[in-house]
Amino acid sequence: MICNAILKIKSDAQVSVLGNDIDTCTITWHDNNPTNITKEQIKIAISELEAEIEQEKQDAINKKATGKQKLLDLGLTEEEVKALIGI
Repeated sequence: MICNAILKIKSDAQVSVLGNDIDTCTITWHDNNPTNITKEQIKIAISELEAEIEQEKQDAINKKATGKQKLLDLGLTEEEVKALIGI
């Protein structure tokens, strides 16, 4: 997640990370961090990425519910819809 956050800030960053905790990990900047990305910026980007992931999960749930309702609106029975979408 840390590398993804850094790449979110600077898509062409050349970096490697050892560890999963931003406060204790070792970040090696292979490009000498020319834009001076800070741990605070990385923390913000991590939060944004986590929010995006949660939103994608919620969007998938919403799409499944919408699709189910559309099938019901077309006249399929609840059992037929369950068989189609695996609920």
